[in-house]
Amino acid sequence: MKESRSDCTTILVGKKATIDGSTIVSRNEDSSFGACPKKFIVVEPKNQPRTYQAKLSKVKITLPSKREALRYTCTPDAIGDKGIWGESGINSENVAMSATETITSNPRILGVDPLVEDGIGEEDMLTLVLPYVHSAKEGVLRLGSILEEYGTYEMNGIAFSDKDEVWYLETYGGHQWAAVRIPDDAYVVAPNRTNIDEFDFDSDDTLSAPGLKELIEKHHLNPDHDKYNSRHIFGSSTIKDTRYNNPRAWYVQKYFDAELPYGPEEQELPFICHAKRRISIEDVKWLLSSHYQNTDFDPYGSGTESQKKRYRPIGINRNQEGHILQIRNDVPKEIAGIHWVFVGPNTFNAAVPFYANVNDTPACYRDVSGEFDLKTVFWLTRTLAVLGDTDYDRYSELEASFEEKVVSACRNLQLKADQVAVTKKNPVKYLTEINNQMAEIDLNEATKLLGDMVDVGGNHMKLKFDLHD
Repeated sequence: MKESRSDCTTILVGKKATIDGSTIVSRNEDSSFGACPKKFIVVEPKNQPRTYQAKLSKVKITLPSKREALRYTCTPDAIGDKGIWGESGINSENVAMSATETITSNPRILGVDPLVEDGIGEEDMLTLVLPYVHSAKEGVLRLGSILEEYGTYEMNGIAFSDKDEVWYLETYGGHQWAAVRIPDDAYVVAPNRTNIDEFDFDSDDTLSAPGLKELIEKHHLNPDHDKYNSRHIFGSSTIKDTRYNNPRAWYVQKYFDAELPYGPEEQELPFICHAKRRISIEDVKWLLSSHYQNTDFDPYGSGTESQKKRYRPIGINRNQEGHILQIRNDVPKEIAGIHWVFVGPNTFNAAVPFYANVNDTPACYRDVSGEFDLKTVFWLTRTLAVLGDTDYDRYSELEASFEEKVVSACRNLQLKADQVAVTKKNPVKYLTEINNQMAEIDLNEATKLLGDMVDVGGNHMKLKFDLHD
């Protein structure tokens, strides 16, 4: 059985919906099991494979020459025995890709176009696509052509962005796909379900596999009378959706519009949404860390045990890495791409705004293995989360202070670095060093947080005795 990472949450934001005119592609990479160590690296064209051999299937694909490949950042598995799983990245042309959001399907489309056992999957997609595309739309078309030729063994949602556009692509069955350009003034939240709803085959803002519309008609896949709704045609509407998927979309939409007239189990939550204010990086990170705060469904809240366990939260113990891929429009292209990285469970980590135009990454994010090591941010964050989970109310303010310190210090460093970098003929070396400084801030503050939590927690251990008790 192939490995599945079916627990992610995606948030996408168009450039007119953000606070600073950036495009945003973001996602938590979650797993269905415990720790899956992740690292943050740069792949140079010389290290990009010429012939790609998947680990989880027998698919073998010849790639363009190394001369055609672009440098890119990514967040692959640290161990690598089950494939690359690149997950997120920004290439040297400032194209971002997040792959993938595992989504749902139904027997109608799977009967027409079965999954391909030896096709491509999540482990492969970033490596096959991101090094070779120069725009978000080009990313959609390249991945679409690979899906049509080789097929896939799972259903996934994949996001692309450049400085102007954000696109979201979904796979249906073994070879079918459709993609939507997210309106500039809109945002999307996509949990583990088919998310695209109404689809216009004649729009300049949609793309799809050749013959998809005809396939729908030929095999009577459309339950609606007068429209095409991808979620209705290719997706699910199950009890699992009402408990596992829909509440996450509801909570994000409720955050941006308190008057939202839907409940957490609503099956028809919209795909394209509009916030009542401009969206910041901090908003996105908070939402990707959220667990139904200020509702009865918060696992750390005051609801009943049944209420606290009713819905799957966004921030969860199985968060392995998260990313916010930001392409800025108010700075030169050499410093436009920012790969925000946060690893481990999101309840006790901070997002660090690493420049993407670099030739190496900080050791505490790069040199991660399967061995527990508090000198790496991944294992340090997991330690913080496990300890913090024992008494969230006691430790949460310490975490909030830590996160504010890290992000504030990194933002200040970035603001200064932006001014210096534009004076450099080749800013790559300089930006690489700035990333090292940001990582040092994060590692030092996270280590201090661990010490503070141990100090505070030690006074409240059950294993104590005092004559005055």
